Amino acid sequence: MTDFALDLPLIHAGKVRRLYALPDGNILMVATDAISAFDHVLATPIPDKGAILNQLSLWWFEQLADVPNHVVSTQVPDAVRGRAVVAEPLQMVPVECVARGYLTGSGWAEYRQSGTVCGIALPDGLVDGSRLPEPIFTPAVKAPLGEHDENVDFATVADLHGQQLAARLRELTLAIYARAEVIAREHGIILADTKFEFGRTSDKPDELVLADEVLTPDSSRWWPVESYEPGRAQPSFDKQFVRDWLTSPASGWDKNSGEQPPQLPAEIVDRTRAQYIEAYERLTGRSWK
Repeated sequence: MTDFALDLPLIHAGKVRRLYALPDGNILMVATDAISAFDHVLATPIPDKGAILNQLSLWWFEQLADVPNHVVSTQVPDAVRGRAVVAEPLQMVPVECVARGYLTGSGWAEYRQSGTVCGIALPDGLVDGSRLPEPIFTPAVKAPLGEHDENVDFATVADLHGQQLAARLRELTLAIYARAEVIAREHGIILADTKFEFGRTSDKPDELVLADEVLTPDSSRWWPVESYEPGRAQPSFDKQFVRDWLTSPASGWDKNSGEQPPQLPAEIVDRTRAQYIEAYERLTGRSWK
């Protein structure tokens, strides 16, 4: 992971983001160019990825201006300009708040076995990529770095955090997804699913604050409207090129081996970077540098 040579205490290093303590009590949140797949942080970065994620999150925070979020300022040190924000310190709720409007991924795998997703019964006859009758809340319990988050049902979240907080997480997650899905579709992109993270401040413990990244290709599944076709895997604006290459014979890597994945070829890096840029430009209407 990139060393930004910041003369600040490092308080947390995640798969993609680093958090530094600022003298005023706030946090400097920096998005690196690291990319993860299959619960591994890969050795090969994707140029500009951190800046794209940061700028896209900021654009979404603007679209959702009435939803409290963690951003205090974009005035950051020059070494991380464009890829960092000053954020309010929060007590994070350790739940991945996932909204699904379409059936795919782990949800599709569960549906084929049981006809449900996270305990929610769905109609018969759905296929990979089907639009759901209505968006559903399918939370996950956050796992330690390097392990996979566990999909759970609503009752589990209520048991862990109380019925009132669980209900509020579900309400907010689905409300934000519904708004974002409309905005994305207007820009030629289907928001198939996404995850949000929420925290609380010490002075307003009853108010949930939208935090971390929001509605990026790392936290969401984006599909181009023009190529959408239920019943098959959809082209997507995310790191699918990376996943596909890692699981192909060309990589020589076994994802069940426990070994670190190999370096990414330049072609996969370039194609992945292009997908992130296209998602940014389609949504924001801005040219990426």
